[in-house]
Amino acid sequence: MYSDFKLASDRPAYIQVKDYMKRLMMTGAIQGDQKLPSTRELSALLHVSRNTVLSAYADLEDEGYIYAVKGRGHFAVPSSRDSEAKPQGGQLDWGARLNDYARLAEAHDLMKHGIRAPKGAIMFTSIAPDEKLFDLPNVRRAFLDRMAMEGEVLLNYGYAKGYKPLIEYLAAYMENKGVDMEGKDLLITSGFTEGLNLVLSVLNKESGRILCENPTHHTAIKNFKMHGYDIAGVDMEPDGISLEKLELALSQGSYDAAYLVPSYHNPTGIVMSQQKRLEALRLLGKAQIPVIEDGFNEELRYSGAHIAPLAACVGEGNNSLIYLGSFSKILFPGIRVGWVLADRTLIDVLESVKRARSIHTSTLDQSLLYQYLYNGNFEKYLKRVKAVYKRKYELATQCCEASIPMKRLSGDGGLHLFVEFDPGFRTRELLEVCSAQGVVFTPGDIFFTDGGGHHTLRLGFSRVSEDDIVKGIRIIGEAAKGMLQQP
Repeated sequence: MYSDFKLASDRPAYIQVKDYMKRLMMTGAIQGDQKLPSTRELSALLHVSRNTVLSAYADLEDEGYIYAVKGRGHFAVPSSRDSEAKPQGGQLDWGARLNDYARLAEAHDLMKHGIRAPKGAIMFTSIAPDEKLFDLPNVRRAFLDRMAMEGEVLLNYGYAKGYKPLIEYLAAYMENKGVDMEGKDLLITSGFTEGLNLVLSVLNKESGRILCENPTHHTAIKNFKMHGYDIAGVDMEPDGISLEKLELALSQGSYDAAYLVPSYHNPTGIVMSQQKRLEALRLLGKAQIPVIEDGFNEELRYSGAHIAPLAACVGEGNNSLIYLGSFSKILFPGIRVGWVLADRTLIDVLESVKRARSIHTSTLDQSLLYQYLYNGNFEKYLKRVKAVYKRKYELATQCCEASIPMKRLSGDGGLHLFVEFDPGFRTRELLEVCSAQGVVFTPGDIFFTDGGGHHTLRLGFSRVSEDDIVKGIRIIGEAAKGMLQQP
């Protein structure tokens, strides 16, 4: 005993000794009422100072793990773990006790069942921001500023609706995008995914069907299925959703909601044209279908005119649109802050559901984001990262056009490109060939609502170096050409 203790250099020694002794007592290595080594003996056994052991013993006594007997030393406190009458059995088959919600979540978990890559591979699978670009000095300053102003408030419980200064900031931010805030309100969420889940959980399920673009965001597909919805996908065109097929889908049945990603669509990267935005809203409004807009990557425009979000395109007094926003793909995904903008009545209900489920989003995260935005850092950071991402976007586009024998390339901005081959091509087979050469990408079939897309792939370039973009796309292109030459 005591020979397995290893002292780490980056943590107070007395806490390490205390935790080590706790573990010995909790695992039964030290029994109740067993005498402990003296402070001098333990310091020699663990190779620490006697003062370290004295501090550890004092804490253990305060916490009720040991007791002292004058003139005899310290002893372990007996506990229920020492009882001999422990219940036996209790082996449950948890696999048989899981519901469909849990099974769907596990089956669609890409982190578990997704792409496995060799160490050092060129990874085109991520569309997260490049952490090397993070604005750490100003994030640190924002944190210290806010903690100095109201640290004791931020570390206590917050409000389900969200941190008021951030709500007010985001309301003005959305107004600057052209959104009419009359009759609307905001709810802060822990990222986009919680916002979507909250909305889906309060919708009255009449038809049990959701309308969306095909392909669409895999996380959205997963959540629709977990909430028990059937998914009707409408094909995409180079400038967004096919209006003709949207009209056909609307004539064939009713839907509880429509989910659209109009800007830098995931996975195609397409930006829906202004004309299509207005007409799609007209068609969906006529059918009385609420629209969930995913404000994905809206800020990452590298060329062309600004296009307003759908939330800014609805007519005055229109309350049918629900906007889901997040800075995760632009700023810092580790700060899990998103928002829902919708009719005030809906936000009031969502607030109650949010309070019942998670009480509130981290006030510390919200206040940090607010202070960073308030200090004027976002605009400077966005300008800097857009220059980097634009260079990568243009390089990746040029490399794809030069190297890959594709039928179509889409992606008007954002952090990814979408490649389509002829319909008979299989990108999962291409992935196997490329993975063996140290390059991986996301096969496009996971984004399709109808089991299609086997001839497509998504290339995320945000976290890939420029040299690796060139090398990786060349490998993909050579592998694809080799597959096409096979009889």
